[in-house]
Amino acid sequence: MIRRFVILGVTGDLASRKLLPALARLHEVGKLPPELTIVGAARDDWGTATLRAHMTERLARHAADIGPASRHAVVSRLVYHRADAIDPADVARVLDDVREPVVVYLALPLSVLEATVRAVAGLRLAEGSRLVVEKPFGRDLASARTLNCLLRAAFPETAVFRMDHFLGKQTVQNILGLRFANRVFEPLWHRSQIARVEIIWHETLALEGRAAYYDSAGALRDMIQNHLLQLLCLIAMEAPISLSERDLRDRKVDVLRAVRRLSPDEVERRTVRARYGAGRIGDRPVPAYVDEDGVDPRGETETFAQVKLSIDNWRWAGVPFLLRTGKALAKDRREIAVHFQPVPHLVFGPETDPTPNVLRLQLDPDRMSLRVNINGAGDPFELESVELDRDLAPQDLSAYPRLILDVLGGDPTLSIRGDEAEESWRIVEPILAAWAAGRVPLGTYPAGAANPA
Repeated sequence: MIRRFVILGVTGDLASRKLLPALARLHEVGKLPPELTIVGAARDDWGTATLRAHMTERLARHAADIGPASRHAVVSRLVYHRADAIDPADVARVLDDVREPVVVYLALPLSVLEATVRAVAGLRLAEGSRLVVEKPFGRDLASARTLNCLLRAAFPETAVFRMDHFLGKQTVQNILGLRFANRVFEPLWHRSQIARVEIIWHETLALEGRAAYYDSAGALRDMIQNHLLQLLCLIAMEAPISLSERDLRDRKVDVLRAVRRLSPDEVERRTVRARYGAGRIGDRPVPAYVDEDGVDPRGETETFAQVKLSIDNWRWAGVPFLLRTGKALAKDRREIAVHFQPVPHLVFGPETDPTPNVLRLQLDPDRMSLRVNINGAGDPFELESVELDRDLAPQDLSAYPRLILDVLGGDPTLSIRGDEAEESWRIVEPILAAWAAGRVPLGTYPAGAANPA
């Protein structure tokens, strides 16, 4: 039984925007353990009263759709400790009662993650304890391996939750139902029927005050290395024996191992990087990225990244997978688009040009559509393209509450396994190296552009 939920870095943005609202939502739906105490720690010279006042204000802003009784119930459980997360003595003081299982959530910047993991690992927490690590897990392959070695020495793999909130999204989970509960799709889910797959996350949001993190990460590390590669796994994986944590995650690792590492020449041909300049998004003026508060103008941080990957196995050989993400773009576009091959023989004559079928899985808001060709309303030998679509009913819990409930219940199925994290860095690392060497120029696009690539 988990009775203590410890957040190291509780005064940061993640805790107030995501973690406390998620816990409040769990309380509202009756799934938060009634005896759970929420222990927050940070370096700020605060006390419990200050933290509670701060979180009361932040929850009113970021969780206004949650009832005030549930917000208050979570705030009233908060206890604060002033502590430096990289100081083993401070961490030991926060986790003073190690006789019972505890959840330790590292809501911390990457720069202190390794030192904090060392401090927590040295305590030998009670059996059944869980450690939660936010993405990005490491900065490159070497740092991810170092973190994994530290974690393996102190925790079983099933007690380590490498958080990727995309895996808690409804449409992402619906990929499994779409693929493995419908016989009609399996014969088509193959290189002979699918021409290409696009995984796209376009945002109208610009930097929005996140320079402290984003300017040292960039679009490739922030989105493609974790979120979009996870979507690729679910689209491309073979059918698992079951949806248990081992079977599901084994099949995801198979996909990542089959993704071809790009050579420097392939990085030049298959990738694009750029960052936004001054422009307008609708009626909103947006300054150039280099002029945003907290940005180092001498750096080459990209806000747009596109990568074309290949999966070297029998199912997907020759099918390009295009992963693309960008900030400060003209409109939000968050979808997986599966483009099918055109028909092998067109009986309608050369003057017709039917649009190939496309299956779209849209995320935020959740929606599924299939583009098909049908006979037109007039001449029966003319074709028109139509969308068969459906809005998906919202799930009971959004991503963070869903994943935190899994943490409390000890179910790591929807978290990232250690070898998954390392394989993702194996794919991205040669791209980062080629970009750092100047093999791909850093382009510029005006804020509000539709598609910089």
